[in-house]
Amino acid sequence: MTILPKLAALALALTMAACSPQAAEQVPETTAAAVDDTRSAAGLEIIPVTVTTASGTHVIQTEVAATFEEKQRGMMFRTEMGADEGMIFPYDEPEMLGFWMRNTVLPLDIIFIDEDRTVINIADGIPYNEESVYSDREAIAVLELIGGRSEELGIEAGDSIEW
Repeated sequence: MTILPKLAALALALTMAACSPQAAEQVPETTAAAVDDTRSAAGLEIIPVTVTTASGTHVIQTEVAATFEEKQRGMMFRTEMGADEGMIFPYDEPEMLGFWMRNTVLPLDIIFIDEDRTVINIADGIPYNEESVYSDREAIAVLELIGGRSEELGIEAGDSIEW
């Protein structure tokens, strides 16, 4: 067997093992040193998001929920988030946005952003609340931070957010 068929056979075997429930139990836990710093543990791209407030500039390492499925899952089932971490939900066109907290364990600040990349309003994301909170006008994105972080950083309506 030449090298290409051997590699193809190995790739097929690894793919099949990865799909097996038994194989999943045998996979060692990923260590922080082994994690690609451009991807989160959930596999989402991580980008810096810069928030400019009256008190200064703050950089948040932010997961990007880009696909429909990623947006649907959001922060559900997460049990931790660092002070300078977040998740951003970008949209192609401005629209009225509503977010709820189904299966979301952590309290969140839900920051609605317009197409000029300005904070519209900030809503409290109360864990497990299934009543949506809404943007005050059409938004192009939502930035979620751990609950209370917006106040700590002095983030208010009218502040600038870049990504």
